[in-house]
Amino acid sequence: MFLSAFFFPGEEAEADFIMGLKTTYDQSVYPYGVLPKVGMNEIFFKPVTILYGGNGSGKSTVLNVIAEKLRLERSSSYNRSRFFERFTDSCSVTQEDAVPPGSRIVTSDDVFDMMLDIRAVNEGIDLRREKLADEYFTLQKEQFRIRSLEDLEHLHRINQARSKTQSRFIAGETGKSVRERSNGESALMYFQSKIEPDTLCLLDEPENSLSPENQLILADYLAESVRYCGNQLVISTHSPFLLALPGARIIDLDDHSRTADSWTQLKNPRLYYEFFRKHAKEFEECHCSRGEQ
Repeated sequence: MFLSAFFFPGEEAEADFIMGLKTTYDQSVYPYGVLPKVGMNEIFFKPVTILYGGNGSGKSTVLNVIAEKLRLERSSSYNRSRFFERFTDSCSVTQEDAVPPGSRIVTSDDVFDMMLDIRAVNEGIDLRREKLADEYFTLQKEQFRIRSLEDLEHLHRINQARSKTQSRFIAGETGKSVRERSNGESALMYFQSKIEPDTLCLLDEPENSLSPENQLILADYLAESVRYCGNQLVISTHSPFLLALPGARIIDLDDHSRTADSWTQLKNPRLYYEFFRKHAKEFEECHCSRGEQ
């Protein structure tokens, strides 16, 4: 445990600040006015703390405020106004231990930016390949005579083109593309690579782009990182697989930021449960028919 408690300004302090603004041209006072709507005044942490709530409930805002207050590492930019720093300055934090280097916030935007970087690299390689394909056929047909030592390099390229197939010639010049995995595989590997042992990690909806199977893999990985590697996690999520992490404290922003008694009582998991219970007979019939085969 590094982080013990975090205290936000509170509804009265936020209202006083907004009312005290003398300017009228500001379009947004974000993050002021967001958290009082969901009763978010303070958080008391456990090794795994989960923020649960619908879209727009303020989960990402909470994580960004904590990350900025603690000066955690981050990769991508995030939504903020010119009042953001003043807001974080008015927050306070209680720590059980110093937050170590390598502690960070990881968001789905980080994963998206990483995928774009891989794609940009591969698009550059593909463009180079197209040019090499044209050069290959030109070299195949070219009539060339050596007139000086400077021509030896070009003669070497002609010989390379005439002694190799087109694919081998191009591969020798460009090398291989960066391997492109599926979005889910890339996201899973990215989150796993960013969580260093003995650090505080804030994860903003890490289930985005992940299949149910990969969500289960990530949930197991997170549980092991806490149990064996000394990590403390603060996670925002809708995923029932992550909500079921053992021993997690779940703060339900849809219920005025109260601590949930059980993840099984939350709306999203209940919707899954009711859906599958409604279709239970279809699953059973499918299982039986496979068994007979």
